[in-house]
Amino acid sequence: MSTTSIDFKSFIEWDNNPFILFSDQGKILYLNNAAEILFGYVTKKELYDVALSYAPQNFGYKTTSLTLNYDTYIFHAITVGYENEEQISLRLYNTPRIKSKRKIEKDKLITTDINILLEANIALFRTKNSNSLKLLTDHDLPAFKIDQNNFSKLLRKTLNAFRSSDSIDISLKLLFGQHVIIEGKKEAIAQLAIVANGRYADTDEEIRTLAEVSQIKCILKEHSIKLEIPLIQ
Repeated sequence: MSTTSIDFKSFIEWDNNPFILFSDQGKILYLNNAAEILFGYVTKKELYDVALSYAPQNFGYKTTSLTLNYDTYIFHAITVGYENEEQISLRLYNTPRIKSKRKIEKDKLITTDINILLEANIALFRTKNSNSLKLLTDHDLPAFKIDQNNFSKLLRKTLNAFRSSDSIDISLKLLFGQHVIIEGKKEAIAQLAIVANGRYADTDEEIRTLAEVSQIKCILKEHSIKLEIPLIQ
């Protein structure tokens, strides 16, 4: 079958895996929607360097299994290819999100304005702590269903991990282009990020357990905790 008349561009655009076409000077010649979102978390030079490092020795394509982590993005493999000396392509393969074994009991969920819940728990944290704290939130986030009691416990444990930090930066935003499937339905994701110069790790397991109850992805690092919250409608 001849494929000369088929336009494959739309299939690349719809792909959830980032695809970038670079020139031999590192200039972006083309990128799909997923790659455009990814560039909010990684620089053009970093990905161009990755492409050069894993390029095949001769014309053609080479797929390599590896782990690349850019903020909340985790990739398990890449394909690098070139058919001439002027262009090189990079495709990154998303690591599938691990499905929670817990089933959400939707009848126990309450439609919630996360900004109000977050501000209430920050106010409670401030009654016991005098840390400098900056808060940047997206007030356009839609209300969604969540177990308020469990989520408040998670917020308190998470904030308490930063109780001795000199200053704390908190941000809440929608993760554009990302979603999670819950009970067969695609749900948008909001990210709550708390960053400081250090934190305690003594309650990390409790934080992970509380997050799992609400099917929240928890990313624990030395200076930060990030919660990816499904906006269940």
